Amino acid sequence: MGRAAVHEVAARLGMDPREAAARLITLSGSGLPLLVGVECDPNGIRKALANSVAYGNYQGTPSGAYPVYQSGPYPTHTSGPHPVQGPISTPFPAQPQPGPAGTWGPPQSADWARGDQPQAAAKPISRTGKIGSTLEADSLEGAHLQIQLVEVVDPADFLFTAAGYKLADGERAVVVHTEVTNRSQVAYNSLPDMYLVLVTKTGETVTKAPVSLSSRPSHKIGVQPGETAGGHTVYVLPEETVITQVRWSVRSEVDINTLVWTVED
Repeated sequence: MGRAAVHEVAARLGMDPREAAARLITLSGSGLPLLVGVECDPNGIRKALANSVAYGNYQGTPSGAYPVYQSGPYPTHTSGPHPVQGPISTPFPAQPQPGPAGTWGPPQSADWARGDQPQAAAKPISRTGKIGSTLEADSLEGAHLQIQLVEVVDPADFLFTAAGYKLADGERAVVVHTEVTNRSQVAYNSLPDMYLVLVTKTGETVTKAPVSLSSRPSHKIGVQPGETAGGHTVYVLPEETVITQVRWSVRSEVDINTLVWTVED
């Protein structure tokens, strides 16, 4: 590609932009002639810093016209044809500081209010359910998602072979249908079933197979604000393997946003 924005590379690979950035930085640090950089609008950065100071929560004094924070030996690249992605709007105040007054919560969250004002109790978010349940999670970009496990077809050998694929002896196919609704104003830019796995009775995980069924379309990358997107994920596993759970995560490892649906026998 020569030169490209990180989100473009991530979209081509079907990866989360943050994971793509981390891998690119690792490759750069290993000695490859690869430059991973950042572009910004200097005037917009100055305005954002000035406004955050006006809120009284900005900590520290910028060094120079605008600060560039850099970790490790990786240079910061600020030139090139790629513009800043999206307009810079009025910034949110800095992260919460101790004390009853002047305290702000994360933007677009239930805590986005002054600490000296009464707040309604936050609604508990369920991370577990059964087939048919809709669970909630937040993406790495801050998009609030509602994910429904619509159906688990097990076995799905007839769907697999009807699409022109062939199972080896002792194998079976499973098809999982999920729907993702973006309930925020932030776009979700990843593949919805990137880390959708099956969990076996022995605790092992089964990742999706790189196939798409003509009768059951697969997920496409990205879910825009207010949009609901559905898709089918295909798995190939040993015929005798017992599936107990379907698990969804925003990253490769399990974290606070991991969702689990129990599959009953």
